[in-house]
Amino acid sequence: MLNELFPNVKPDDLWTAIEETFYMTLISVIGTIILGILLGLLLFLTAKDGLWQSKMLNFLVAAVVNIFRAIPFIILILLLFPFTDFLMGTIRGPKAALPALIIGSAPFYARLAEIALREVDKGVVEAAKAMGAKTHTIIFKVLLPESMPALVSGITVTAIALIGYTAVAGVIGAGGLGDFAYFYGFQRRDFDVVFVCTVLIVIIVFIFQFIGDFVANKLDKR
Repeated sequence: MLNELFPNVKPDDLWTAIEETFYMTLISVIGTIILGILLGLLLFLTAKDGLWQSKMLNFLVAAVVNIFRAIPFIILILLLFPFTDFLMGTIRGPKAALPALIIGSAPFYARLAEIALREVDKGVVEAAKAMGAKTHTIIFKVLLPESMPALVSGITVTAIALIGYTAVAGVIGAGGLGDFAYFYGFQRRDFDVVFVCTVLIVIIVFIFQFIGDFVANKLDKR
């Protein structure tokens, strides 16, 4: 049926592209969560009246976050080629896209994490401090649990952006649906391939959005 409607689409190659897109997205989401929350915590804790108030450290972390947020993703990939080659041993394929995907999306998520942490009721934090709770206890028992619904909503938005990033990365040989649409569709003027890849990317976006909204609603205590 697929071959009749879209004669230029090869099911085996298409399935491989789908797997590569999910691989890049899921691994980079995990890396983004870890790095993004660390950066978000640093921004929050070192801010004015924060638990680790430090004007200099806050300025440095904010500068790093803002710089990497400002670099267009396609340029960031090119800038990171030497680092990617050193770390992964190659600049092509799904694995080679991971450093750029994580470094490109973590600063964006860090800002969302910082906003989520700022929304935590200060009274809860002050109560924990009054009870003698240490900083790591406040972070893991108060700040992160209380901000979890917003953190999940933030990573949902970031994951959807990452799906778009994987398509961009595909244009320079990272694999996935972007690679398949460009090299097997656009360059060969087989626009049925481009159409199928577009529909599949939209479906993947809906899947991530549904899962993110479901988890966020489950975690929301309000």
